Amino acid sequence: MPELPEVETVRRGLEESLLGQRISRLITKRNDLRFPIPTDIKSKTEKKAIISISRKAKFLLIELEDGTIILSHLGMSGRWTIISEDLKSTPGRFAHGGMIGTGEGPHDWVILEFENGTEAVYSDPRRFGFIDVIDPGNERFHPMLEKLGPDPLPNTLTPDILNKSLVGRKAPLKASLLNQSIIAGLGNIYVCEALSRARLSPRRRSGTIASERGPTNRLHRLVSSIHDVISEAIDVGGSTLNDYRGVHGEEALGYFPLSFQVYGREGEPCLNEGCSGTVQRYVQSGRSTYSCPACQR
Repeated sequence: MPELPEVETVRRGLEESLLGQRISRLITKRNDLRFPIPTDIKSKTEKKAIISISRKAKFLLIELEDGTIILSHLGMSGRWTIISEDLKSTPGRFAHGGMIGTGEGPHDWVILEFENGTEAVYSDPRRFGFIDVIDPGNERFHPMLEKLGPDPLPNTLTPDILNKSLVGRKAPLKASLLNQSIIAGLGNIYVCEALSRARLSPRRRSGTIASERGPTNRLHRLVSSIHDVISEAIDVGGSTLNDYRGVHGEEALGYFPLSFQVYGREGEPCLNEGCSGTVQRYVQSGRSTYSCPACQR
């Protein structure tokens, strides 16, 4: 599943190609994905220019000149492909080779055609993603967005903010970090990695690193680790898109697994400095957790 760094990589690619472009036609090839595609999406989006492409957690927000927003979530297998007029037969950014992403593939469901000849194709073999349209001024009331916590980036997630969310919480620390109302967009891989760098156990009670008097040293360490992990993953295109392609078909994305300290490393030595422990894997709430019991307390 594409996580926040992958979605941010997609956002940057879309912004590079589509910002300022005017939609000439929107084509839908089925009526629903994970949810029904709004029947009025064409009338609300065609003939309008894109003025911004932003991200909230794992959601892409394509804002048009009148304030209308095309909301996109990639689900498990969704992707956007950019096809320019002179590269109609070449896989574009974030596309596999083959037919998918050309606009004619068996899983290409939504196509945005632009006045300059560019196309943006949304493909989704498993159809767990979705496309929605938000009327001007209603973004904060959308059910998928209204309860999201802050992004795990330095300008939005601070020790004070996280401290307020964790004070008194008895849930395991990993469960709290995966709670989208506490931090929006953190996925399983990045939580495991951040906890490893902060040397905190995923099983630790969340409230033990927070205090009514203010953020503890442990909490400061965790927030710093979250910032570092997410920023590094964004810089290299994330971790789950390692078979995707760049704008000219080059392999350009998904190198963060080379930096994994614990995830997928069961039975291997811990990489934290001064630790001689071994990475263990266990299941929490139905999901794989990787940690080193020797240094993560």
